[in-house]
Amino acid sequence: MWQAVNLHWKCMIPTLTWTPEGVSFIDQTRLPLEESYVLATTYEEVAEVIVTMVVRGAPAIGVSAAYGVALGAKSTSAKSTQEFAPEFEKICARLAGTRPTAVNLFWAIDRMKGLFANLRDSEATLAQVQDRLLAEAHAMYEEDIAACKTMGAFGGALLPDEGGVLTHCNAGALATCGYGTALGVIRSAVEQGKHIHVYADETRPFLQGARLTAWELMADGIPTTVICDNMAASLMKAGKIKAVVVGADRIAANGDAANKIGTYNVAILAKEHGIPFYVAAPWSTIDLATKTGDAIPIEERPQVEVTHHGGKQLTPNGVGICNPAFDVTPSKYITAIITERGVLRAPYTEALRQMELVAG
Repeated sequence: MWQAVNLHWKCMIPTLTWTPEGVSFIDQTRLPLEESYVLATTYEEVAEVIVTMVVRGAPAIGVSAAYGVALGAKSTSAKSTQEFAPEFEKICARLAGTRPTAVNLFWAIDRMKGLFANLRDSEATLAQVQDRLLAEAHAMYEEDIAACKTMGAFGGALLPDEGGVLTHCNAGALATCGYGTALGVIRSAVEQGKHIHVYADETRPFLQGARLTAWELMADGIPTTVICDNMAASLMKAGKIKAVVVGADRIAANGDAANKIGTYNVAILAKEHGIPFYVAAPWSTIDLATKTGDAIPIEERPQVEVTHHGGKQLTPNGVGICNPAFDVTPSKYITAIITERGVLRAPYTEALRQMELVAG
């Protein structure tokens, strides 16, 4: 079983790939029925790819933004590093404005800003700046895959030897540069020989679970059942769910975690039924500058994602629409936070602080 799953994963289509022409993205809006690609040749096109959710998932968004910065530097008409500096700030500002909740986006841009500042201060040539920015984006790409595999090993050990595991949204290879966070935990558990059956919430209104999680796990040969979001409670009561594992777009200093809308519901249900609820995310998703989940900005998505599906209108004309992309799960509902640095348990304020100091 381990060999079959591992081989499937090695053959999975990359979420994003750097090419001499630009950044190639698998178009997640067309999955699972069509595997097509979007080539972004400018940083503006990378920004549009992020906004329209051709690429999504906090880790993948961060690395995409880094490549967007590198692409902007590569295509500049400036003649020197100093001349490029104002344009560099414009590029970073545009990419930072794409999606407000995923802290990985700002982490990646800040990392590129820090590198550029050092290069400018050292009087590096524009060609050197271009090369180093691209190398930094490549490094983030590789680091993301390594982090996902490490946290997968940590988290896989926490899952039951057999039984149902529920996940919400898509926190897999498609949300990262490969392997995945929550799905990386599941993949690792299966590679360890555990007999896991995944229940994937469809995750309305964008259906990331039904479209993307199911597609990924079927490619891996991992048994998967898609359920409507409102079916989770009955399955938990029936004893079919032994654990829940989800990803996150931002984790506050007290352990509150923002993830796709509907995650909070699942956490409450898991608590009521005595089911462990795990959050898997790379350390770049931890936002120690944000004290609690109340301070996490929540993105409001376009109304059309609720009013229409597949080009067909579902709601009456003029009806009010609320479409927040995320909700925040209070830390009291989280059994453990799984990162590439290790597994953290409550009290999270102290655990996160200590982990930061140790890694520091």
